[in-house]
Amino acid sequence: RVLRGWLATALPAATRAAISPDLDALGLHAAEAWVEARGRASVEPELVQWDASGRRIDRIGSTPAWRNGRALAARFGLVAAGHEEAHGEFARCDQFARVYLHHVASEFFTCPLAMSDGAATALKAVAESDQVERLVPRLVSRDVDTLWLSGQWMTETAGGSDVARTATRAEPTGDGRWRLHGRKWFTSAVIGEMALALARPARSAAIGSDALGLFVVETRDADGRWNGIRIDRLKDKLGTRELPTAEIHLEGTLARAVGEASNGVRHIAPMLNVTRLWNAVCAVATMRRCIERAVAFAGVREAFGRTLHAHPLHMATLADLQASFEAAFHLVFHAAHLLGRAERHAATDDEVALLRILTPLAKLWTGRLAVGVASECCEAFGGAGYIEDGGMPRLLRDAQVFPIWEGTTNVLALDVQRAIAGPGFEPLRRHAEELVATADVDAVRAIRASLDGLEAWLRGSDDIARAAEARRFAFSLARTLAAASLARHAARANGDPRPALALTRFIGHGLSRLPARRIAPADALSLFDPAGT
Repeated sequence: RVLRGWLATALPAATRAAISPDLDALGLHAAEAWVEARGRASVEPELVQWDASGRRIDRIGSTPAWRNGRALAARFGLVAAGHEEAHGEFARCDQFARVYLHHVASEFFTCPLAMSDGAATALKAVAESDQVERLVPRLVSRDVDTLWLSGQWMTETAGGSDVARTATRAEPTGDGRWRLHGRKWFTSAVIGEMALALARPARSAAIGSDALGLFVVETRDADGRWNGIRIDRLKDKLGTRELPTAEIHLEGTLARAVGEASNGVRHIAPMLNVTRLWNAVCAVATMRRCIERAVAFAGVREAFGRTLHAHPLHMATLADLQASFEAAFHLVFHAAHLLGRAERHAATDDEVALLRILTPLAKLWTGRLAVGVASECCEAFGGAGYIEDGGMPRLLRDAQVFPIWEGTTNVLALDVQRAIAGPGFEPLRRHAEELVATADVDAVRAIRASLDGLEAWLRGSDDIARAAEARRFAFSLARTLAAASLARHAARANGDPRPALALTRFIGHGLSRLPARRIAPADALSLFDPAGT
C-alpha cells in the first residue's frame, strides 16, 4: 500500500504504466521466494580452495538465490534502470522501487548489485573514456551473458572507515598499468568480474587519504584464472550469511588507475553516494517485511481469549513501527528522486545541497531504525519469533548490517554536519517549506519548530559539543525531514486517510532527539574513568 501510494503521487502516469508489469512480477517473485526459503534448510556459500589434484582454485559455491541473482538482475534491470534515459529524472525512482520489492527475496544479492551500480556511477564521473566505454555497458547490461558485477575493496585490517590507513601498495608496471600488493579484509563481491580498490601508489610523497589512488581490477585473466588474487577464507558473520564475504590477498594483481593515481577517496565518493542509498532502500524493505509479518501474525494468534488484533497495546506498538516505517520510506524515496534529478542536471542548487545532506542522513537513520523494527517485530511473535524456521531471526540478524556497511552511524553523523557547514541551514529550511506547502497545519508547525531548535542548537554549540551529540542531531534532522516528506505525500493521498494517520502518530512521538539540557562532552569519559586520566 505504501509503495503503491507513493507511485501514484510521485511518478507520471506514463512511467507508472511502463514499469507496473515488472513491479508486479517482482512482487510475485518476492512472495514465492520467501515461502520457498522458509521451506528448506539454510544454505551458505562454500569456499573450495583446492581441487582433487592439489591445485589452488579458490572456487566459491553459491546458494540457489545467488545462482539465480544475476539472471533476475538482468531481466528486471535492477542496475540498468537507474542509468537508462527512458524515464528521465524518475529513473532512480523506477530502479529503487524494483530494488525495494526484490531485496528480501534476493538473500542480499542486492549487495553486489549496489556496488556495481556505484562503480558504474563512479566510472562515469571520473574515469577516462576508454574505461567508461569498456566497463560501464557491462555493469548496466540487461543481458545476463554480458552483465558484470563489481566489488568495492577498501576495508583493511588497520581500518574500516579510516581509509587513510590503507596499506595496499600500487607499483607501476611501465605500460600504464599497476600491480597491487596487500590484504583486503572484507570483500563482499569477490564473485564479480571486477572491483574498485583503494591502494597507495609506491614512492608517492603524499600522506593520508589524499595519497590513495582508485584502481579498477578485473578479477580474472584471459584464461579465467584469478588475477593475482588469493582467497584466504570466507567470513563467519552474524547475518547476511548467504552473501560470500572474503578475506583476500592481492599478490601482484594487475589493475588500472581510475583517473589520476591520487585523490582516490574523492574519486570513489560517487560510488558511496549510490551504495548508501541502496542501503537505505534495503533497510526500509526489511522494515516492511518485518511489520507485514507481525501484523499478519496478530490477526491469527490468540492470547487471553482474543486475537492480538484486539489488544490495544499490541496494535499500538505495531502502529508506531508502521508510522516510523512510512516516514522513513518517503524520506528515502524522496532522496532517490533528488538523485535522479541531479544526475539528469535538473536539480536546483538547493536540491543538490539537500542531496549531499540527505544521503548520509537517510542511510544512518534507516539503518538504526531497521534494527529496532526487526527486534520489536521478533518480540511481537513471542517465543515463536525466536525460532529459526519462522524466519524472524534471519531478518533480525541481517538488519544489523545496515548501520555498519558503507559507514557507521557515528561516521555518517559527522558527515552530515560537514555537509551542512558549507551551504548552511537555509537550503534545508527552504526545501522543507516546499515539501509542506499544502500539508496539515499542525504538522507544519511541528516541523518548523524542530528545524528552529536544530538550527539554534547547531549555532550555539562548540565543535566538541557538536561532535559529541552529532548522532542525536542527525536522528532529529532525519525525523524532521522524514515528517516533511510524509506530510507532502499525505496532502496528495487522494482521500486515503492512512498517510495522515501515520504522520500524526510519527510527529506525536516528537521529532527532536537532542537532550533536554546540554551535557558536557567530558561527562561521557567520566562514566568510564572518573579521574579523567
